[in-house]
Amino acid sequence: MIDFHSHLDLYRTPRTVVQEIMQRKMYVLSVTTTPSAWIGTTALVKHYPRIKTALGLHPELAHERHSELELFDTFIDETDYVGEVGLDGSPAFAQHSEIQKTVLRHILHACTMAGGKIISIHSRRAAEETIGLISEFPDAGIPVLHWYTGGQKELRKAVEMGCWFSVGPAMLRSKRARELIAEIPRSRILTETDGPFATNGNDALWPWDVQQAVVGLSTLWACTPDEANQAIYLNFKKLLSQKSSSP
Repeated sequence: MIDFHSHLDLYRTPRTVVQEIMQRKMYVLSVTTTPSAWIGTTALVKHYPRIKTALGLHPELAHERHSELELFDTFIDETDYVGEVGLDGSPAFAQHSEIQKTVLRHILHACTMAGGKIISIHSRRAAEETIGLISEFPDAGIPVLHWYTGGQKELRKAVEMGCWFSVGPAMLRSKRARELIAEIPRSRILTETDGPFATNGNDALWPWDVQQAVVGLSTLWACTPDEANQAIYLNFKKLLSQKSSSP
């Protein structure tokens, strides 16, 4: 199983979660919300090669933590993964759109200068703006749009640009989201949970709850969960091979 967007450091007992991940032989991308969280989160999974840590600066925190961009630049060469980054146009954060854009431009430029990264990108209520900024930096790496909720037009543009998408159980509960997922090439879909932020009722999703997304995708794709799981794994290998073959 593959959880390509999880906030491992924000679980109450992250070490226990990490041990469970390894027992289940999962692959996990552990995203961070600030550059200052990088050192501790990296240390958490130091001895677990199937868990990779992404360097991030969450758009909801961009107006408060943009001073950490210098720290971001310090760590950028230590990882192949960047996230969670992006834009957020929801009511509580729309007023900070300009600083969010400044931060994202800086990050995409840094990724370009570092030779390209795999980038987990947040675009809630800002899909058009986010995709527009990504298009300005074609050599930043491979964008993976996390929990995409934008429109069909923006989705088609993102697909044309070569974006990937990560899909979780919470996303699959929405009829509109399932319609969007049906338009995404199967070869560019990965699974995620976004735990512990995303929930199943009142309970946080755990990385292994990604199996719920596998089952949901198998229904959309009219195949068995095992076949869907295998397809996701092959996509994952393809993504990594694209990054390793990039100049």
